[in-house]
Amino acid sequence: MKKPIAKSLLLAAALLGTLAGAASAQPSWPGAKPITLIVPYSAGGSVDFTARLVANKLAERLKQSVVIENVTGAGGAIGVAKAVNAAPDGYTLVAGPDSAIAIGRLINPAAFKFDPLKDLAPVGMLNTAPMVLVARPGLPVKDFGDFVKLAKASPGKFNYATSGVGTVLQLAMELLKERTGIFVTHVPYRGGAQIATDVIGNQVDLAMLVSTSAIPHVTGNRLKALGVTGSQRLEALPQVPAFGEMPGLKGFDMVSWTGIFAPANTPAPIVSRLNQELNAVLKDPEVRAKLQEQGALPGSGSPEDLGRFVKSEYARNQKIVQAANIKE
Repeated sequence: MKKPIAKSLLLAAALLGTLAGAASAQPSWPGAKPITLIVPYSAGGSVDFTARLVANKLAERLKQSVVIENVTGAGGAIGVAKAVNAAPDGYTLVAGPDSAIAIGRLINPAAFKFDPLKDLAPVGMLNTAPMVLVARPGLPVKDFGDFVKLAKASPGKFNYATSGVGTVLQLAMELLKERTGIFVTHVPYRGGAQIATDVIGNQVDLAMLVSTSAIPHVTGNRLKALGVTGSQRLEALPQVPAFGEMPGLKGFDMVSWTGIFAPANTPAPIVSRLNQELNAVLKDPEVRAKLQEQGALPGSGSPEDLGRFVKSEYARNQKIVQAANIKE
């Protein structure tokens, strides 16, 4: 009886060895397959610029190509949805901006059919950028306090421009209106290229611009900067106060942001490795310098940090959207 038992044990050991060998022979992520980073907007914009900058550095660290795929349409919904529906294997990621992740579903649920809080796995924050409220040259105000007085004296007389309905730019201004009790009419544009030109030409009273768009016009004395939406002043505009410094606006802090996300159920070890490499890339002096040239701050932190941030942004934005009755 001993020989059959011994033979069985030998066979079992051989089988286990074969399985272990096969497992070790499986290509580890990222293997030989390129990684696709979806950008839900067209090439040439700020999200595309940052995604390409980081993709190149990620490729170097992962020793695998990271390919940018611009998937446009429906305010970012189509690109993000493509990532949501991709295989959760670490080979498809999306550069998810604030409007597509934490606003779109609140104002246009027909287009944003996915749930960003459930259908995406946060990887890490890519970058943040404060916004700047600017005024036309002919507006008779020196600072935001002056404008509040002017607007309260003539409710509905003044207007402000943003690059579209449901953008974080609109939500930031709507929150300012709520906190100060002023009534200013929204003028949505299709994109931001024409906005600065029209404000400089005194055709629109105010505009909420991402810092990278505002800074050249403010430093060139073509526009008046009334305030910065982030928690602190911008290095490039040290004379312009943050709204959180102002009376009645303590704690005001809204930024434009972009995070890296994977499809839900992407294996935790892959998400962790991606986060580790992303954080390393965002510490690269060249990357940091190029982001700061764009008026952006490099992101950082864990996947859990980004997940908590998105939840808090979504909850705050939901209140703003409901209070201002913002609809697509």
